[in-house]
Amino acid sequence: MIRSLFFNNGKTKMDLSPKQIETAFLGKQGLLWVDFSEETAANCEPILKDTFGFHPLSVADALEQTHVPRIDDWDEYLYLVLHGLRFGPDDDGDLLDSQELDIFLGKTFLVTYHHEPITTIDDLWKLLQEDQRYLTQGADHLFYKLADDLISAYMPVVDKMDEELDRIEDMVFNDPSQVVLENMFTIKRSLVHLRRMLAPMREVFNKLARGDDKIIEKHERVFFRDIYDHLVRLYDITESLRDLMAGVLDTYLSVINQRMNEVMKTLTIITTIFMPLSFIVGFFGMNFFAKKVPLENFTSMPVFYLVLFSCIAVPVGMYLWMHSRKWM
Repeated sequence: MIRSLFFNNGKTKMDLSPKQIETAFLGKQGLLWVDFSEETAANCEPILKDTFGFHPLSVADALEQTHVPRIDDWDEYLYLVLHGLRFGPDDDGDLLDSQELDIFLGKTFLVTYHHEPITTIDDLWKLLQEDQRYLTQGADHLFYKLADDLISAYMPVVDKMDEELDRIEDMVFNDPSQVVLENMFTIKRSLVHLRRMLAPMREVFNKLARGDDKIIEKHERVFFRDIYDHLVRLYDITESLRDLMAGVLDTYLSVINQRMNEVMKTLTIITTIFMPLSFIVGFFGMNFFAKKVPLENFTSMPVFYLVLFSCIAVPVGMYLWMHSRKWM
């Protein structure tokens, strides 16, 4: 789907034809936003190259959809790669699903390309049809609004991951099963993925806030510093969650080792108690009622009762002794 919006002299036109898009772009007036959503590369490439005149390298990068967040300054426009984020299992089973958003930003235009729908863009598109305030302040401010909404959507996702981590932390003490361990490593992978996105995105907005390009107006850079501060805070929270995840993993291993020690202690106590019994019954042979053996030897009835008493007294005595030493 290719949708377009052109704002000029207080009027907004929607869904321009390719010719109208070219005319609006060449006019260098107003504000033009063209959004490519779930569109094939064959339909997007001619518009990006021929109509807008973007460099083939930046067009190829945009259509490839396999890049980390970055920013390239092509003098007349900026090419940026950002990532949206949503909570939910992706194709790899991770809790985070990232959505790449490629952006071409010029003085009077904004071009976005994304391979799958992004809720933030859809919401902003609906908002602009009702409220034109963000269109009156230029393409750079519209890009700020888009980026700010995109980054703001990170915080609810991070909060959900925090809640998931708390839930797993409770399960570690109640039921430290194999499923819990798998969930822990799923969150760990997701946190690593989030960190890999936040670190380069932080640098992208740091460059935008510094003023190394001529596309972003000077008075707009304070807004990008605000986004940069949000990313720094998100990065710190992510690092805290990673540390907490490491602590939960250590706790899990400690609980498992503790349970294993309890099992080994129980088995050791049972073995220790039965060792003297095995010696006693093995020594006497337990042949007290053998008819061919005279009664005056070890198979006499008093000896039988003595062995029976030993088989009862020795385990009880060993139990009381172990209990007094606090071994059980």
